[in-house]
Amino acid sequence: MVQSNGINFKGQNIYIGIDVHLKTWSVTIITQSGYKRKHSQNPSAKELFEHLKKHYPGGNYLAVYESGFSGFSTYYALQEFGIQCMVVHAADVPTTQYENVMKDDSVDSEKLAKSLKNGSLRGIYIHRKENLDARNVLRLRRTFLKQLGGFKSRVKHLLYNNGIMIPDCFSRPGTHWSRSFMKWLREDVVLLSSTRTSLDMLLDTVELLRKNLLSVTRQIRFLSRSERYANDFENLISIPGIGLLVGMCLLTEIDDVRRFRNEKQFASYLGLVPMSHSSGEKICNGEKTFRGNKLLGLMLVESAWVTIQHDSIMAAAYGEYCKRMKGQKAIIRIARKLANRIFHVMKNGQKYEYDKCR
Repeated sequence: MVQSNGINFKGQNIYIGIDVHLKTWSVTIITQSGYKRKHSQNPSAKELFEHLKKHYPGGNYLAVYESGFSGFSTYYALQEFGIQCMVVHAADVPTTQYENVMKDDSVDSEKLAKSLKNGSLRGIYIHRKENLDARNVLRLRRTFLKQLGGFKSRVKHLLYNNGIMIPDCFSRPGTHWSRSFMKWLREDVVLLSSTRTSLDMLLDTVELLRKNLLSVTRQIRFLSRSERYANDFENLISIPGIGLLVGMCLLTEIDDVRRFRNEKQFASYLGLVPMSHSSGEKICNGEKTFRGNKLLGLMLVESAWVTIQHDSIMAAAYGEYCKRMKGQKAIIRIARKLANRIFHVMKNGQKYEYDKCR
């Protein structure tokens, strides 16, 4: 048996690939010389640190794991024990055909450790702890909104299943889901069966989600006036097309605009850069890539429609684009220009000056 006493990895990098799961971590450790060792353990940063300290004393511990259900909690737990950590997007990890065919936790952790050692990984941005709750509040609103839309559709589906047509007085914009519409649903609707428990339960859920949506919107408004966000928020809403929700989503999702070197990198993060796929003589181009922050990208496209109604420069640019392409493609280019304005406003910390349409 080889004695481990006296082993010292001082000044050497120890590369650690972690396949993170709820109940276990699959870990692959590769030393600077190429020595490799694997093990499975409890999902504990402390346990991993104790293992490293015992078998690789004095080393510089460098770890990596794929972003997933644990978010940034694993990153911060590892950092507390002096383990430098990188979080990567799963799609950005180089993968061989063998690793795809023979995929398991051990193979995934080894793939991460090897890629970390050869320097082929690029980590995602790590949000500051104090910003995470505000970001979750904005995302929670989107979840409530999506759920509310789903339950409203279920109510209408139930009505149609029971042969009930919505009166013409509720067909105009703004009358659907008004107080009078809810009163009609509660008091006048009679289903095929003698009871209407299913409809009442759906209506209760709709009202609860509307209440939650109102509550989270008030919280977002409160955040926009807080010391942390107030100044940057006021600068952002000086740009035509940017309001409360878009402005606060930008601030909480981006966190620190200084992580982007230029407008192109910022637009790439938003998914507002052209897509290109070519092979031989076959060339396929698109106005927008599927990569990037899907929430912000869609929001800016929607904001661009408002921008062209209030900014003469953007309105003129949209008109020029429409001469050679469809409106849907033209508005993405306007969104790209809007992203440039946002980047400069956030970077310079100043309000935007623009020409209002007369």
